[in-house]
Order: sequence, then structure tokens, then C-alpha cells
Amino acid sequence: MSKKAIIGWLYAVAAVFVAIALYMVVNKNSYVFYALPVVLGILLLYIFSLDKVMMLISFLVPLSVVLDGFGQLAVSLPAEPLLAGVLILFVAKLLYDGHYDQSIARHPVAIVIYCMFLWMVVTTITSEMPVVSVKFIVSRLWFVIPSFFVCALLFKKPKNIDWFIWLYMASLCIVIVYTTIIHAQHDFDNDSAHWVMSPFYNDHTAYGAALAIYLILGITYALLPDIKRSRRILILCTVVLLSIGMVLSSCRAAWLSLAAALGVLVCVWLKIKFRWILTTVIILVGLFFTFQHQIIDALEHNNQDASGDIVENIQSITNISTDASNLERINRWQSAFRLFAERPVFGWGPGTYQFVYAPYQMSKERTIISTNSGDGGNAHSEYIGPLAEQGFMGTLLMLTFVITVVYTGLKAYHRATNKKARMLALGSTLAFFSYFIHGFLNNFLDTDKLAVPIWSCAALIVVLDLYYSRQEKFEAPE
Repeated sequence: MSKKAIIGWLYAVAAVFVAIALYMVVNKNSYVFYALPVVLGILLLYIFSLDKVMMLISFLVPLSVVLDGFGQLAVSLPAEPLLAGVLILFVAKLLYDGHYDQSIARHPVAIVIYCMFLWMVVTTITSEMPVVSVKFIVSRLWFVIPSFFVCALLFKKPKNIDWFIWLYMASLCIVIVYTTIIHAQHDFDNDSAHWVMSPFYNDHTAYGAALAIYLILGITYALLPDIKRSRRILILCTVVLLSIGMVLSSCRAAWLSLAAALGVLVCVWLKIKFRWILTTVIILVGLFFTFQHQIIDALEHNNQDASGDIVENIQSITNISTDASNLERINRWQSAFRLFAERPVFGWGPGTYQFVYAPYQMSKERTIISTNSGDGGNAHSEYIGPLAEQGFMGTLLMLTFVITVVYTGLKAYHRATNKKARMLALGSTLAFFSYFIHGFLNNFLDTDKLAVPIWSCAALIVVLDLYYSRQEKFEAPE
């Protein structure tokens, strides 16, 4: 076909599209048809440039909005459909080619992920609500496959690492500006701090967790060597904006996670070995459970509620006598422990906690925000939730995943022979660790807002360990 004929066909198609679009607007009052070029453009990206799709997803995740009306599912649009599309295309390509990077596929972090999914399948077979558990596994797949296995391939090109991180961060800055403006209209009061980030983040805890992750990554980039002055100024401005968002979020768990990450950083600077850090954590957890009654009795004397004052907010973290948020977490945790006691091996099934925990609440532990309807969220812990849903093995696998990723990140940091790989290994490890400290008090891995950053952080750590840590220069592996 000649060039002139091709141009003629393009004009003809464009004319038909405009005619149909005008007809839909005038006669049907519908603008949906105007989305067709965008849809076709994204489909072309899926076919010819999957890396661009992942970059688009990274940018859109913070701006995505959760909508109900998809059966019993609440879908984050447009991020989750795009992630599902990547999952389908990746699996199809894997089945067709029969090939994937074996170094990544056989890495200890990847092996732990396989074990986590295998155990989810086992506990789905014994699940109290198998349909809910199957939906949970499918949604977890469209988070993990694109954000870990696809991103791991993507990150083998150094520029993709920077683009993926900064596209999410740029989008998150838009949310911070929006949130701050709405918050200012309510005089920055503490109550409004819980919802002003809506509809982009469902509450201030998820928002705070994302801010903590990217604040750490932002500081990491600010400290990288050989950066142009103009770019460093832009990075520092971003760090300041993220810091403002963190303070105004009033998210105590996020502040705690940053303090814990700082503690790990001090240990790294002092060259304390990982096994001693892990041993200390195990001892502290053991002491807590040994003296839990005495500790709880002491905490019950704290009556400081959350407020707009930062110092009072920090003091309220340990208030389990009057703070409704803290008391409700304890209610959820106690319900989870009772569920675990009844089914300690296989649990009640992945994703089922919010539907089965209500009868296991005790009246003396219920709060003004307790609910029986299953719409009040889950167990508020990345460790206790799996305990109820997947038994002891579920929590053990989650802990194994966290320890393996953190160990890999610290190993990559110590082995790195170039400064950028060294800094990125440390920064991504601290960012990952900060979330899983936050994860003691909340759980968001079933949402795109935190699943994409966390699984991609794990992918980055694996790639740094495999390909960048032993190179003199930060460049694509051969």
C-alpha cells in the first residue's frame, strides 16, 4: 500500500470515529467512545512495549480510585485492570516461550514467594469460603507477577529503576499537594487528617506507609554521588514535600516505621552483623510475650489520645485505655488469635478474616468503631492476619520473606563495588523494612497502593544482588 493510500485510510478512520463519537454524545449523552483511542494506545503498548505499561502503572497507582460495583469486588481504577493485563500477557508469553531469567527465578526471594503461593493454594482447598480465597489469590497474583517478576526484568536496565521509582513519587507528590490543600481548608485539624487524602488513599495509614517508603527512597537519591546540581535541588524539594506530607498525615505507625528504619541504618553504620540484629529482635519479641500482661498493665495507664500535636500523637501510640484506634486493633488481633486457636494448621482461608472474625469478638474488647458486617477491614497486621487465614505456616512464610529480602539487601549493600548500587541497596532495603515494621499495625499488601512499591522494592533488591553489586560501574549487565 502506498504512503498516500495509508494517509487516506487514516483520515477515513478518524472521520468515522469522530462521527460515531458525536452521535453518541448527541443522541446517547455518552462520552465513553472517546476513551477508545486511549484503550487502543494502551493495547499497542502491551504488544510492543510492556516496559512502558509498567511505567504507566507506576505513575497511575497513587492516582487510582477504588470503585465498587464489580460484583463483590472493589477495583482500583485504572491501576488494577492494567496490572491484570500484564499478568495475562506475562503468563501467555511464559507459556509460549518457556523461558524466564533463571538467576531471578531461582533466587531465594523468588523461592520463598513460590512457597507462599503454594501454601495459599493448600489453604484455599480447606478454606471456609473457597470463592473468596480464590479471588484473593488471583488479586495477589496480579500484584506479585507484574511488580516482582516483570519489574525484575525491567530493572536490568538502570534507567528503568530511576523512572519506575520517580514516576510513582511524582504522582504521590500530586496527591500530597491535593491532600495539603484540602487539609488546609479544615485548618489542619487532626480529625480531617484521617480522610483528606481520599479518594486516592482510603485512609491516612496507607497514605503514611507510602510516604515513609518514598521519603526513604527520596533521601537515598538525594545522597547519590555525581548528580547535577539542578537535579539534586529538585530531589531535595521532593524530599521536603514528602516530609511535609508525612508530618501532616498524623500516621503514628508510619512515624514508628521511620524510627525503626533509622535504627537499622545506625546498626549498618556501626557494622553490627545481621544475625545479631535478628537475634535481638527475636529476644525482644520473646520478652514481650513472656511479660505481656505486665506490659499491657503499664500501657493501660496511658490516657493520651491522638491529637493535632505531634508530641501528643507520639505519646498516644501506646494508649490502649482510651484510644479507639489502638483498642480496635487489639480487638482485631484477639479475634485473629481465637480464629488461629480453632484452626492452627490451615487457618480459615486466604482473604476470609473480615468475613469470619465477627463472632470471635468479645463484648469487653469491642469499641465504638467495631463492626459485625465484614466491611471494617482486616486483621490490621501483615503477620497476625496470615496466622488466622493460613495458620502458623502462613505467618512463618511471611516472616521468612521479610527476613530473606532484608538479608539480601544488606548483603548487596556490603558487596557493592559502585556507590549507586550500594546506596540503592541500602535505601530500598530500609524502605522495604519500614513497611514491614508498619505491617505490625496495619496491612495493605492487598491494595495496589502498597503492593506495587513493596513487591517492586523486593525485585530491585534481588536485581541489585544479582547484577549490580559486583560491577565497578552502575550499568546494564551483559
